[in-house]
Amino acid sequence: MALSDEPAAGGPEEEAEDETLAFGAALEAFGESAETRALLGRLREVHGGGAEREVALERFRVIMDKYQEQPHLLDPHLEWMMNLLLDIVQDQTSPASLVHLAFKFLYIITKVRGYKTFLRLFPHEVADVEPVLDLVTIQNPKDHEAWETRYMLLLWLSVTCLIPFDFSRLDGNLLTQPGQARMSIMDRILQIAESYLIVSDKARDAAAVLVSRFITRPDVKQSKMAEFLDWSLCNLARSSFQTMQGVITMDGTLQALAQIFKHGKREDCLPYAATVLRCLDGCRLPESNQTLLRKLGVKLVQRLGLTFLKPKVAAWRYQRGCRSLAANLQLLTQGQSEQKPLILTEDDDEDDDVPEGVERVIEQLLVGLKDKDTVVRWSAAKGIGRMAGRLPRALADDVVGSVLDCFSFQETDKAWHGGCLALAELGRRGLLLPSRLVDVVAVILKALTYDEKRGACSVGTNVRDAACYVCWAFARAYEPQELKPFVTAISSALVIAAVFDRDINCRRAASAAFQENVGRQGTFPHGIDILTTADYFAVGNRSNCFLVISVFIAGFPEYTQPMIDHLVTMKISHWDGVIRELAARALHNLAQQAPEFSATQVFPRLLSMTLSPDLHMRHGSILACAEVAYALYKLAAQENRPVTDHLDEQAVQGLKQIHQQLYDRQLYRGLGGQLMRQADGWQWLINDTLRHLHLISSHSRQQMKDAAVSALAALCSEYYMKEPGEADPAIQVETGFYCIGQAGIELLTSGDPPASASQSSGITEELITQYLAELRNPEEMTRCGFSLALGALPGFLLKGRLQQVLTGLRAVTHTSPEDVSFAESRRDGLKAIARICQTVGVKAGAPDEAVCGENVSQIYCALLGCMDDYTTDSRGDVGTWVRKAAMTSLMDLTLLLARSQPELIEAHTCERIMCCVAQQASEKIDRFRAHAASVFLTLLHFDSPPIPHVPHRGELEKLFPRSDVASVNWSAPSQAFPRITQLLGLPTYRYHVLLGLVVSLGGLTESTIRHSTQSLFEYMKGIQSDPQALGSFSGTLLQIFEDNLLNERVSVPLLKTLDHVLTHGCFDIFTTEEDHPFAVKLLALCKKEIKNSKDIQKLLSGIAVFCEMVQFPGDVRRQALLQLCLLLCHRFPLIRKTTASQVYETLLTYSDVVGADVLDEVVTVLSDTAWDAELAVVREQRNRLCDLLGVPRPQLVPQPGAC
Repeated sequence: MALSDEPAAGGPEEEAEDETLAFGAALEAFGESAETRALLGRLREVHGGGAEREVALERFRVIMDKYQEQPHLLDPHLEWMMNLLLDIVQDQTSPASLVHLAFKFLYIITKVRGYKTFLRLFPHEVADVEPVLDLVTIQNPKDHEAWETRYMLLLWLSVTCLIPFDFSRLDGNLLTQPGQARMSIMDRILQIAESYLIVSDKARDAAAVLVSRFITRPDVKQSKMAEFLDWSLCNLARSSFQTMQGVITMDGTLQALAQIFKHGKREDCLPYAATVLRCLDGCRLPESNQTLLRKLGVKLVQRLGLTFLKPKVAAWRYQRGCRSLAANLQLLTQGQSEQKPLILTEDDDEDDDVPEGVERVIEQLLVGLKDKDTVVRWSAAKGIGRMAGRLPRALADDVVGSVLDCFSFQETDKAWHGGCLALAELGRRGLLLPSRLVDVVAVILKALTYDEKRGACSVGTNVRDAACYVCWAFARAYEPQELKPFVTAISSALVIAAVFDRDINCRRAASAAFQENVGRQGTFPHGIDILTTADYFAVGNRSNCFLVISVFIAGFPEYTQPMIDHLVTMKISHWDGVIRELAARALHNLAQQAPEFSATQVFPRLLSMTLSPDLHMRHGSILACAEVAYALYKLAAQENRPVTDHLDEQAVQGLKQIHQQLYDRQLYRGLGGQLMRQADGWQWLINDTLRHLHLISSHSRQQMKDAAVSALAALCSEYYMKEPGEADPAIQVETGFYCIGQAGIELLTSGDPPASASQSSGITEELITQYLAELRNPEEMTRCGFSLALGALPGFLLKGRLQQVLTGLRAVTHTSPEDVSFAESRRDGLKAIARICQTVGVKAGAPDEAVCGENVSQIYCALLGCMDDYTTDSRGDVGTWVRKAAMTSLMDLTLLLARSQPELIEAHTCERIMCCVAQQASEKIDRFRAHAASVFLTLLHFDSPPIPHVPHRGELEKLFPRSDVASVNWSAPSQAFPRITQLLGLPTYRYHVLLGLVVSLGGLTESTIRHSTQSLFEYMKGIQSDPQALGSFSGTLLQIFEDNLLNERVSVPLLKTLDHVLTHGCFDIFTTEEDHPFAVKLLALCKKEIKNSKDIQKLLSGIAVFCEMVQFPGDVRRQALLQLCLLLCHRFPLIRKTTASQVYETLLTYSDVVGADVLDEVVTVLSDTAWDAELAVVREQRNRLCDLLGVPRPQLVPQPGAC
């Protein structure tokens, strides 16, 4: 089987392989050496601060960060980089800002390469001790801008502490100022270290390193170790992890103690270990919510435990011997394996007493394995491994037994994860003897499938991942003959985890563990073949794993039954619905690999699970029953045998009774009923589901609707057809048995109806009549469901009733006052019409059987009528759904007619289609504009045969060449609007495209407004020299205004558009003529639009247009000024203030509007009047302005009925 032949369909939650692969070892050398040298050489020039300093620092940080994954590439260059920076530090003339900058660069290098490698390069001669100590002394611990300096100096000082000379020898060279007490270097270093252990910045970590190097010196430990440990324990005793300062103090102290007990000699540390352990017990660190403190506590505990025990290599440990992968593969190709018997020697120290503190240490490490944070559990696991390596065999075995106690189902997932990490560490170190493998493998197999539901999600991903790590570690630790009894179980479990685990990390971990076992052990069945298919990257796609890779692996008989068993046991009842569906589909594929096992073992188990009290198990088992039954049916059909050869009568009867049992137990009710309806089906269930869609939660509604509709289509095709193309009048509505399943699976035995058939009329009459009646249901979702159901009916049921069905669906798409908000039902009605047209096809002279000349105009009328649906509600522009469905349906119908009978496409119909789609392609919603452009270009470039009567086809093909279709992103305003505005030059499209542009130009999205405005201005700039084109454009603009007067959706954006074009002088040519017809009509339309309006946005836009219209001379100017004077006394203060402000700016812009003798007085009145004052006060100033501007004073009109 070629795996690439079967592409996997992805689900909504499917993880895909990352598009950008990790580059891993992509770099080969430090390629920025020259740039870095130049950068470091310019530090003296840029240290003063400002942009240059920040640019240099950021550039160096970017260069270094590239090598985070491959820091070793920096090693050949570390020395010269450090020398350049230390030259600056050691130069006495270097200002403090330059020194701090140099240390910032040093810290960046340290962060990438790690301080342990970088530390060795610091100068550490005797002569360096005092200068470094002096530099540290003069630092201010409270200077938060220079913490890198203090951090690097403390690390440098820790290196100088390694000089092989007694510090007391250096004290003789110290000069003491008169009257000052002399302090030795030893005391100064200790004082500095202690002071920095309790600071809140990174210097605390460096101080811990300094302490560990300093206190463990031979000359210091005798006189200072006890003193320092006493100081540390007092700090721990006084501090509380419930305060911030206490956390900081405990953190620094614990780091220092852990480092001391790690680097110090055992005989030096042993006298203090018990005291430190007692103090640590008193701190109650496991109760802290600070992860770092608990981790440091575990780290210190294990160091204390290692101090109690003598360092040794356990003689009883398991030793594999040769671990060469190449040697193992060579033996495998030669058909032999390395056989070395395990030799266990007696432990020479079995009689040694184990110190009493060891038991407490082990106990605390076991508690650490159950900690809530991974880093703490990981540290505890490493501690368990290290301790067990120094214990006698019997005690180490007790430790293993205690670790295995973590794998109880009374324990949390944290304990399981910590237990897996500990087992991996023990196995890696050879401390898990083969005698323990029986117990260990059993718990690891459970851990590989560990998954516990917690609320709406589950826990266990980390457990499964750690279990894969254990299998990986075992592959390297044991001889093949030791693991041979467990190969079948481990290989099957790893394959199952690699293919069927929900999480991509676990699948990849299992694949890596399987690969390691194949290479190291060489005993996994068909290992190389499986690895070739299920490699690290292939298992990244979940659907591909479930539906393709699983089929390939199941072809090997060793894995078939375990994979099926796992799906039935674990995945069918999984909490994630996507996994349940994928598991059911995988069972469908695997059932064809093992039909007998699926029919005799799997199917009865699934049937027994269909009535489980657990909702998820019920849902998954019914889906699985459907898929397995369908797989067996297809297998039987290929062999020309009945399905009963695979499924016995009892299984078939159990399958038929699922629906009735669910109904009797009322399992269709409530939230769980949503899943059950998707999984099971009869005609009654389909109808009932469609009728009650409004009761289903919104997030499941679409899935339910699709499942019911697809089920109806399969039911009708399988059971309601007497012979091809003819309905069976004997079958009755309530009797069709439908195979359980989402995809509408045709099943099973025969088309005979069940014995319990109810009495009703023939299917052809009753079904369509019932569905058409539901189209008038007052519930919108019911209309949606039955509209799609009618669209899914097969052609033989529509024969003779096509007109009746289309009439009912056209009524659904019609907008009436009582159902104006039913946008979804109109959308689904359009989809149903298009699907019916595709189903019945085109046939001349048969209006009740197919699309023809007698009914095509009615269909087009319904579809085109929905192109003007701009319904809005709380969800926004819901009319978008209707218009999108209308465009798609128009395209499908037009292409259908073009292929068969293009003469049915009339010229006026084609013109209207293209214009309406072009309008949608110029509107403001990005994804909707892209869809409209796709429809437009599909109709334009269709050539099988070409669509007839496309207006301006030749010009369109030049504007939108076929070669540019794929390269243009129509959802991007920057690419869409420059192209769509070219249609303004074609008279047929001008009105509709300009209408769409007006809406976009007056929208809210900044990018849409910017690009649509630029594109329109570019077009108008090109026609300035053509008076005829400009006049035609202005006439179209006025026609749009007139047609959409008082239509808020268009009129407000149109006023904004007019403001833009008038401000930019697009109609300056008209200002040379007094009372130009364009200006006269525009003024009249604007007055009508804002009359009695209370819409603030409309009034503000109208003010802007009136202000711009004063540039037109004659009566237009006087009327515009009069309108502005009226608005100066508007009831809304905001309108009055805005009008005054804009008139002020306008008069300054167009200085010829009023005479120079009154301009100053007019401007003064506009600027000095409080226009938000009482109307009586404002009216006086307004009237004064009218006199100055030469327009009549407005007169108050008495209100009707006023006294």
